[in-house]
Amino acid sequence: MDILERIAAMIQTEFQKLPIAAGRVTAQPSPHTLRGAETNFFAEAAEQQFDIKILAQAVHVDAKPVQYTWNYGDGTSLGPQNSAGGPLPQDRWGEKTATSHIYVQTGDFSVALTTYFQGTYTVNGGPPLPIPGQGQFSSPPQTVSVWRSITRNYADDCLQNPEGQGCPGAPPTSR
Repeated sequence: MDILERIAAMIQTEFQKLPIAAGRVTAQPSPHTLRGAETNFFAEAAEQQFDIKILAQAVHVDAKPVQYTWNYGDGTSLGPQNSAGGPLPQDRWGEKTATSHIYVQTGDFSVALTTYFQGTYTVNGGPPLPIPGQGQFSSPPQTVSVWRSITRNYADDCLQNPEGQGCPGAPPTSR
């Protein structure tokens, strides 16, 4: 077996050992969201390059994020899927996205992300070759606090009646 065949046999194992940054989990809104509302999650993962030695040969590795699996911390997950999601402007928070999730319970949940990377490698500056399979790398979990909200409608106008129900400074109402 020549040196290139031996490297090809080892590259997938070496790929899993690389210090690939898995990606960062971001939630909108964060760190608090509401029960029953869409919470937008997205991954920030980047293509990465590494120069390593295998069997005393110079090996250059390119790792590109290609798929994502979300574990929302409440027993549900999504993926693997191709979409990393993306940020929404604040006035659109609460919209359904390809990576959003609705929590049905209140509490603190640890959201975890696994990013799958596809790799290519070159040996001593040769042609790029695909690394078989994908490398899986997990991000540190992010805690999201899910709260409940209560909406009340009042007939009083706080400008006309500052002491009216629901107005700031109004006496509390009894139930």
